[in-house]
Order: sequence, then structure tokens, then C-alpha cells
Amino acid sequence: MKASRIAAAGTLAASAVLALSAPAFAHVSVQPEGTAAKGDYAVVNFKVPNEHDDASTTKLEVNFPIDHPLASVMPEPIDGWTVKVTKSKLAKPLTMHGEKIDEAVTKVTWTAGGKGIEPGFFQKFPLSIGALPEDTDQLVFKAVQTYSNKEVVRWIEPQKEGQAEPENPAPVLALSAASESGHHGSSSAEDTSATEAPAKDTTEAASSSDSSDTTARVLGVVGIVVGVAGVAYGVLAGRRRTNA
Repeated sequence: MKASRIAAAGTLAASAVLALSAPAFAHVSVQPEGTAAKGDYAVVNFKVPNEHDDASTTKLEVNFPIDHPLASVMPEPIDGWTVKVTKSKLAKPLTMHGEKIDEAVTKVTWTAGGKGIEPGFFQKFPLSIGALPEDTDQLVFKAVQTYSNKEVVRWIEPQKEGQAEPENPAPVLALSAASESGHHGSSSAEDTSATEAPAKDTTEAASSSDSSDTTARVLGVVGIVVGVAGVAYGVLAGRRRTNA
């Protein structure tokens, strides 16, 4: 009886461990290549997994946040896919680099020209976007994934603080602090000088290291020669004693 109870308890515990360790349900997500700093431009990838065993993903629509509009969005060509960038007029124009912007990208749509994302595979959809807003810590996108069997999955649910992840969460891009070298990848002459100085130090250190290596090699060779000479002298001395 005790053995059966122990076995049952063990089975229950193992099931609980498996349930807790099971991977989260895959969903459409967005991640930057490197960092996505406030005020800068960034390259981001929308990662789209295929969650079906009998259908392919043939279309992806990504809707951009209208509360933090992005004036510049450039897609990277992807073999087998066509892409369309949709712009809309802004209710409140933006001012960027002293220029007034009255429209921004509101949607990017990728459509497969062939099989699309087949079962068991995923696809990354890269975009260059900017300038990123400075008055928020994240950008929330809404994605719509269409399958070859006409099924549509809407990844549009926002993540609420303190609550579990929703069933169909919207992709969220976390923004890092503004770049210290200046916005949009620019840098001052002082920054350039600062980056060149370490290079000079590195060269000097390398020269010093090379010099040390050369000295060590010379000393090593001298030591070998001296050692060989000592051995030879010992052999000759032994022969003389034998002959005597």
C-alpha cells in the first residue's frame, strides 16, 4: 500500500514538473538587432513561428502605434515575400530635425508569393525604424497572422502589469536609454578622439608585448646554447677522466 502511494505521489509530482517546465506557447514577437535606444534609429525583427501542423503562414500584418508614430520605416527584401508599407496622415504633425512631418507609417504587410512559413519553421521580418520616441519605454505593435487554410490569428492583446500573459499577446519592443553619443548614430569630434585614443594605447601595448616576446625568445635560445655547451663540456670531461 505504501509503495503504491509513493508511486502515485511520484507520478503526480513528475506531471506537475512537466506542466511547469513546458515551453510557453510560441507567438509573434519583436526584438532589436543590438539596441533600440530612445531617439535613435534601430533595426528590429518580427519573429513569426508557424504553430500549425497542416497549414503555412502566408501573410503578416503589423500595425504601428499611433500614439508614438514613426516617420521612417524601411523593410529589408525577403525572398518569396512581397511587402507593402502603408502611411497615414497624422492628427498631430511631428517635428523632426526641424522638419514638419504630417504622416507616418501605420502598417506593414508581408505576403508570401510561394509556400510561406511551412509547419515546423519560423521567419524573421526585418525593419529599419525611427526615430524612436523619447517619452516612452516601449512600443506596442499589433500583429495579424494569416494561414493558408484561411485561419487568422490576431496578436493584439496588451500585457497588463501584474497579470499573466494573455493568450494572444501583442509584440512589444522595449526601448533602452538614449545613446550618450548623440541621437541617430551621430558622434562629436570629442567622441571620435576618445575612441581613437584607446586604439593608440592598444598599439603601444602590442609593441611592448612584441618586444617582450622577442627578448624572451632570445634569452631562451641563449639558454639552450649554454645548456648544450654545458652538456658537451661534461661529456668531454668524463672522457678525459676515463682516459686518465
